[in-house]
Amino acid sequence: MSNKDITDLSHALQAETPKPNAPRKAEAIRLAMKNFDTTQELRVEPRQTPERSKRTGFTGVTDMIRNWKTWGAMGATSTVAVFVGIAYYPVEKAQIAPVPLQTAPVESLSVQRPDTETTPFIEPGIVEPVIIVDDTRRDAFAAQMKSNVPSLMDHNAGSTSLDQSRRQPLIPQPLGQQADSLAGETFANAEQNPVTVTAETPVSTFSIDVDTASYSILRNSLMNWGSLPPKNAVRIEEMVNYFTYDYPTPTEDVPFSVSYEVSTAPWNTDKQLITIGLQGAKPAARVPLNLVFLIDTSGSMNDPKKLPLLRQSVRLLLGQLAPDDDIAIVTYAGDTGVALEPTKADERDTILSALEDLSPSGGTAGAAGLEHAYNLAETMASEGEVTRILLATDGDFNLGISDPDALSDFISEKRETGVYLSVLGFGRGNLNDSTMQALAQNGNGIAAYIDTLGETQKVLVDQMQGALFPIAEDVKIQVEFNPSKIAEYRLLGYETRALLREDFNNDAVDAGEIGAGHQVTAIYEVTPVGSPARLTDPLRYQTETVAGTSDELGYLRLRYKAPGSDKSELIETPLLPRSGPQGFAAAIAGFGELLRGSDMLGDWSYADAIALAQDHKGPDPFGYRQEAIQLMRLAQSLSE
Repeated sequence: MSNKDITDLSHALQAETPKPNAPRKAEAIRLAMKNFDTTQELRVEPRQTPERSKRTGFTGVTDMIRNWKTWGAMGATSTVAVFVGIAYYPVEKAQIAPVPLQTAPVESLSVQRPDTETTPFIEPGIVEPVIIVDDTRRDAFAAQMKSNVPSLMDHNAGSTSLDQSRRQPLIPQPLGQQADSLAGETFANAEQNPVTVTAETPVSTFSIDVDTASYSILRNSLMNWGSLPPKNAVRIEEMVNYFTYDYPTPTEDVPFSVSYEVSTAPWNTDKQLITIGLQGAKPAARVPLNLVFLIDTSGSMNDPKKLPLLRQSVRLLLGQLAPDDDIAIVTYAGDTGVALEPTKADERDTILSALEDLSPSGGTAGAAGLEHAYNLAETMASEGEVTRILLATDGDFNLGISDPDALSDFISEKRETGVYLSVLGFGRGNLNDSTMQALAQNGNGIAAYIDTLGETQKVLVDQMQGALFPIAEDVKIQVEFNPSKIAEYRLLGYETRALLREDFNNDAVDAGEIGAGHQVTAIYEVTPVGSPARLTDPLRYQTETVAGTSDELGYLRLRYKAPGSDKSELIETPLLPRSGPQGFAAAIAGFGELLRGSDMLGDWSYADAIALAQDHKGPDPFGYRQEAIQLMRLAQSLSE
């Protein structure tokens, strides 16, 4: 800067300051207040940009000063006194979550400079800087910031080792909206299993279940809707089987091991729990896979947690497939079609391009889609390979066959082709869990509910072989209790999987499947003979001294078929008194009983379930058990 420039600047600063233009000042204040109100209406949460996240201080002021083009402008702008106060509220970076930028037109005020150049006071269309013109506005702005910023991370406060991909903002809807939004959902369940008198009915028979949909749905209700799940949505066996336990590895000559243990019931020390565990083998090598994605593209899938999440889920699964696996895509809405002919899994770009072209619209002709998918799958099937349809839907079938019983009959016929059917549920609001369960149970497959990419990781990546490659079919469990040792018993869960006693030996009766590496856990609550916890009186004319000299609590029988076989194999073992540490499974079962409103737990509470789960949490590499404890805490708060 030359001496002349300095001299000119000095004269400019010493010049008499022009008198304020009262009308223009009033208009500037009015617009500043209006622009502030606009930004507060549109930006409920603090906005973050890559540039602002690294800077602190009066950035609006420093940017304005830096952008002045001439020193002469400094003297000119000093004549417009509109900065009565500037609100600056420091925010920690960890408190700020990225939110979509919302902008609205901001009115501008033109001021006349001495050189007659017209410059906008606030650039049109930009929401910053925020100008506070009096103490009332400043206080309102500070209060708004204080109330908004802490709430961004409330949901994750206090959490420990949960998988980051599973964390989502807790934004519960008002209770009335929750009830309206979920009113159209249907769930497959039955009345809680009753207490059974051993002397009258000593035999209990059921089909195994490796589904996990119920647990994911109740987690979604608690964490995303801020409400307790519908009681019918709670299937205790699916909650317990969501977690893995320390069961022995099977030997080479059987597809899975069978183990059991006996422990004191945590909610009643006068009762016992008998926990039965199956551990599936995990072959060193797997056979080729033919996979048909049957994708619901109806209008009901037009939701971020439905079709977009489905696309992301398929991307994760593709990374687990072998190059020679064959992939096809069938879609259904108002009608059906083939979006991707059978394609090798290593042609990733082709598969992903077909997925990106899918768009939701129209009705839901689910039955027609199933038939189309089965026909295509049969053309792909070859000896020594696994062929499976993976149906992705919210279960809302409203065209063609829609009744779960009719769909069961339809799938039972198709099951004879050797093609497996599994179901992945997406979204809430019109979730038809009844249809999903009917399809999976009759299609020799599993049913899972996907609400986050973390759940996709668990089901289709970590447990991919168990979900897609069966090692045993039609697996049935039968327990005969010794009436001289056990007065009463009750199976916790498996209400929708109950079988008749004669079904056990009937190989024509369908039952559940076990995949590679899968586990199955079943828990009986039993009342020993002579226990004060017995709920029924002994019969006057019936003795309970049968086999009284035996120490056996009961006798376990298990039937299964090798994949593709028509003849079952039998495994048998007596149930002897044996203590075990499976307290976490008991805590989850008790949690399910509480959610269903069971009257069999006495005064046992959510706090007791939390304490039991914490004491028996054990190794938890992926944070699933810690997450369950957090869900118990949420349920406890919501129940109060």
